[in-house]
Amino acid sequence: MPSPSPLPPDLPRPQPASLADLFFSFTWLALQGFGGVLAVIQREMVERKRWLTQEEFLEDWAVAQIMPGPNVVNLSLMVGGRYFGLKGALTALAGMLAVPLVIVLVLGVLYTRFGDNAHMAGALRGMAAVSAGMIAATGVKLAAALGKHPLPLWLTLPLVVLGVLMVAVFRWPLLYILLGLGGIGCLLTYRKLAA
Repeated sequence: MPSPSPLPPDLPRPQPASLADLFFSFTWLALQGFGGVLAVIQREMVERKRWLTQEEFLEDWAVAQIMPGPNVVNLSLMVGGRYFGLKGALTALAGMLAVPLVIVLVLGVLYTRFGDNAHMAGALRGMAAVSAGMIAATGVKLAAALGKHPLPLWLTLPLVVLGVLMVAVFRWPLLYILLGLGGIGCLLTYRKLAA
């Protein structure tokens, strides 16, 4: 499905109609993206609802990753807070966690009963493969925003490749990668913008 075109600058920006809209939107996000919500939240927030631009999503996602706790929970707090303050942040958080918590508890009980079943193990491996594919597809989609970054592509691509290698191949702790590569990226961007 093609991405919707950006809104003209004179039209008001879409936003959640109410706290209930925010709650049900994040509940729907959480239920769609069980085990791999990044792809779903990007599509819903940026392409369908247009509550965030692609650049805002990338900025908020970057902040959500360096904060303690699950990334999508941090992002839900930021989006809810952006539109309704503290009430919005707590409402989005409740939407993200309430129904999935019940589902996880039910699945946990079922897994303790049927976890040794070979069909169950095969189904879980299949779900892991689908989640990995969704995350990879979202990474490719988000890579398009690199063209709008202040740094030229020949500087950003090596940072991306190094980041992937450090995580996937060398399995370095994320904190070191964020401090090292993230610090280099911030410094290079700052110098480019200051020039």
